[in-house]
Amino acid sequence: MLELWDQTVVFFHDYGWWIAVGSFIMFVVSIATIPLILARIPVDYFTIAGHQRQRLQHKQRHPILRLFLACIKNTLGALLLTVGIIMLFTPGQGLLSILFGLMIMNYPGKYRLECSIIRKPIIFNAINVMREKQDHPPLLHPDQ
Repeated sequence: MLELWDQTVVFFHDYGWWIAVGSFIMFVVSIATIPLILARIPVDYFTIAGHQRQRLQHKQRHPILRLFLACIKNTLGALLLTVGIIMLFTPGQGLLSILFGLMIMNYPGKYRLECSIIRKPIIFNAINVMREKQDHPPLLHPDQ
């Protein structure tokens, strides 16, 4: 047990400043970009009509371009998900980063998971407050 503690102390001694700087950068970037990104979500994204509309737009692209964009989106989504989990323990908007990371990735059950997350009043209200500050209308609730 003492060996594990010693390794932890050595790790933070060697990398502590990098962790602090990385945490600060994630905090500043999330504060600056997450509200702008959330403002771009269509008002009806979480309703059934908005979900069907998004699917139709993506099918009109060339298959190779669609595959390339899917790879980029999933990589960015995984990065945001990872950074969001880290921001749960460091300064930053962890829950919103996790939500946005999950929103842009492709996986089975995505829409149900998004709706269950957005139904939480604290998250739904936080997103709508950020949208209001960007002069965008509030999102429609999934149950509407």
